Formats: sequence, C-alpha cells, structure tokens
Amino acid sequence: MTQTTNAPALHPQTTARLHELGLELPAPSNSVASYVPATRVGDLVYTSGQLPHENGVLASTGKVGSDVSAEEASALAATCVLNALSAASALGDLDKARIVKVVGFVASAPGFNGQPAVINGASDLLLDIFGDRGAHARSAVGVAELPLNAPVEVELIVEFF
Repeated sequence: MTQTTNAPALHPQTTARLHELGLELPAPSNSVASYVPATRVGDLVYTSGQLPHENGVLASTGKVGSDVSAEEASALAATCVLNALSAASALGDLDKARIVKVVGFVASAPGFNGQPAVINGASDLLLDIFGDRGAHARSAVGVAELPLNAPVEVELIVEFF
C-alpha cells in the first residue's frame, strides 16, 4: 500500500528562499554518458546522480575519511543537491515541489562509517530551502569508488504538485 500526503502548505517560495540563503542554482549540466540528467514520470522527477561540480569542475576528489574530511564532504553533498535541483527545475516549477527521497553515495576510506553525517549536508540544505516540503526519506550508502573519483554523489526524487 502506498501512503501519500496532500501537498504541504507552501513555505516561502523556493526561488525566493534560495535568494534569501544567497544560493543560486547552476545551469543544468549535460549528461556525459548514456543518460539524461533527470526524467519525469507523472508528478515525479527522478534525477540522475549528481556530483559536486562547481562551474563545470569537480570541487574535490578522493575518499571521505582519508583525502576528504567528513565536514568537507557534507558541504560537497549540499553542492550535489544544488546540481540535482537544477536538473529537476528543467522539468518542473520548484515553487510547486516537495522532496520525496534523497539517495547519497559516499566514496569511503576503509573504516569510515560516517555516511549519514555526510549526507546530512544534502538533507539539511533541502530542509533550509523547502521547509516542511523538504522532509524526505533517505539512504546514505558507503561505496568504494564514485565516477571521476568524486567523494560524494546525490540523487533526488522530487514531486511536483
């Protein structure tokens, strides 16, 4: 049985809230392989995994827990969220959206088990931007390697109402 809720009351419009926070969505990225940055099915948009690119350049590389600190990786997860929101915004109005799910991947050094704290960078930013509409289900997964030696990757499921 699928449980859904009605669209939550609008918190300050998403675009206005981004401005209040001093944030700007980057231009949607182009795919670098055989996929699209996001796809829409009905009211849901699924983003492809987004890396922490800033101005088209990977902001950091390496394993979290050795090359990259958990704190730096948490900030990089927030950068991934901005890239994912950019991809989603190409398919719907973020002022009429809520976050359904976040999946975060953390390239982890042996023995590093702080993946949830790293992906909190993504979750906290979404709550800051969307308020109650940013509350979401989540997975935080440690992996051996990510594309381009990125330390973190985030994907979103966004519902448009």
